[in-house]
Amino acid sequence: MIKTLIFDFGDVFINLDKEGAMNQALEIFELEFLSEEIMAINSLYEQGLISTEEFIEFYLENFPDLTKETVLEVWNCILKDFPVHRLDFIKKLASEEKYQLILLSNTNTLHIDWIKNNVTFYEEFKSYFNVFYLSHEIKLRKPNADIYHFVLTENNLKPESCLFIDDTEENTIAANKLGIHTWNIDPKTEDVTNLFTIKKNLF
Repeated sequence: MIKTLIFDFGDVFINLDKEGAMNQALEIFELEFLSEEIMAINSLYEQGLISTEEFIEFYLENFPDLTKETVLEVWNCILKDFPVHRLDFIKKLASEEKYQLILLSNTNTLHIDWIKNNVTFYEEFKSYFNVFYLSHEIKLRKPNADIYHFVLTENNLKPESCLFIDDTEENTIAANKLGIHTWNIDPKTEDVTNLFTIKKNLF
């Protein structure tokens, strides 16, 4: 029986434009693909292992023709709208008190700051979760197994009683290997508000 619902944030609640953001980054940086060094820096920043200042400085040093404003624009352009019907969904779930609700997101300070400034109901949204884990705050990142072990241990959870919803397949594969039920949601064709219809076999 599912007792705990663990949700990703991006492309589950807030819409993202991953493809568009990548294309814009490659165009602005005049690259054919992101180097391993860039990917590593982005990952370190998502885990809170380098500061926002260090993160921005890396890009300004490597792309001296760019301004700080351009770097910030490119970094944040992945973030789009947050449909209110998804807020209503999590609000209703919280009011029913049937499941423990956990958010588990790979994110960073700049993205959360953008969301706080552009999503007027962010604090309300956050309040509906029993626990709210952001990768840069807990210094852990999906799909590494240690982040799932952390969530299970911190909340005294049994994997088989949890359902994890995430749009990135490698994240759900990693969780599933630990015995956690998963839904690799397709943001183009599925909506988290249809959870109990799409995964009705688990409830």
